Parts: sequence; structure tokens; C-alpha cells
Amino acid sequence: MADTVLTTERLILRPPAAGDLPFVQAQMNTPAVMRFLGGTPRSEDEVAASFQADLEAFDSGGHRRWTVWLREDECRVGRCGLFRVYTEAAPEALQAEHEIGWTLAEPFWGRGYATEAARALLGFAFRELGLARIYSQTSDSNQPSTKMMQRLGFTHLPQLGYVDPLYPPRDNPTTVWRLTAEEWKAT
Repeated sequence: MADTVLTTERLILRPPAAGDLPFVQAQMNTPAVMRFLGGTPRSEDEVAASFQADLEAFDSGGHRRWTVWLREDECRVGRCGLFRVYTEAAPEALQAEHEIGWTLAEPFWGRGYATEAARALLGFAFRELGLARIYSQTSDSNQPSTKMMQRLGFTHLPQLGYVDPLYPPRDNPTTVWRLTAEEWKAT
């Protein structure tokens, strides 16, 4: 699965490669992009270590965070991935469940790329991996992601919401959303 490439009308989702690190450090670690991911950019060493963990996890079948490219221009626009929920603050019912997440560089916001990438990844997860359900998390403060989850057909599960101490008060509580394979087929 380390060579799994996903394509859409406008995008290519490629497994991460060492050459993606400068893009991640320059375009994905900005105050605007990090606003809903803990609030502040991380050091270059932290980004490099996290990126190396992403490379190793993808190759070993752990979490997978694809680099999202524009097909037409062959430029990177962001990242989209499948993970497991391991946040200690999350309720027990959510622990180790599959989760989808996405992040785009600021110049590419508002063009539908995140939704398009997420749809490709959801299709892969439900059809190829045979997952029964996928969760997604955000906060009420992140209205773009909340609206995107609604567009994708996710259902809000307020009973699973929780306070995550790794995020600032403005981004709490964490809201939890779920999409099942059956719901995906119906869309």
C-alpha cells in the first residue's frame, strides 16, 4: 500500500516523499494553517520529526498522510490522511477508531480541493480497505471543516464530544463526526 496513488478530476494524492518536507515546513506550518491544529507553528525539528514519522508509518501500513498535488500544475497543495484516534482525552468509544483529516496550504483554500481529496480518500477507505466507519474531528470554531464534514455526509455525534487539553479553549470542545460505509454508498 506504500505505493497507493489516488486521483481525482483535479488532484493526485501521492504517498509522502522526502522531497515534500520543504513544502510541509514552508506552506503547512504557518500560523494560518496551524490555527485549528493546535494554534501555533512548530519548530523545524518538530516538523521534520513528525514528517519522518509520517514516512515510516505510511511505508509500514500505519497512519497514511498523502501529499495532495494539483494535476494540472504539478504543485503541492496540502495533505490528506487516514489515522487512528489515540488522543488520551477522547472517549473510550472513539479510541483506536479510524479518522480522516485534511490540511491545505492557505493559497489553495476555498477551491474545493480538500473536499475532493477527502472524497477520494473516503472511497479508498471504504472500497479498498473495507472500513465500516470513519470518524472526523474538529471544533465549532473551525466552521470550514464543520461544513465540509456536512457536505461529505458525516453525522455529528455530540455524545462523543470532549475537551482536548492539547488545544486552546477557543477550539474546545472537540466535535466528533462519523460516516459509515452504508451512508457513503447512499451518497
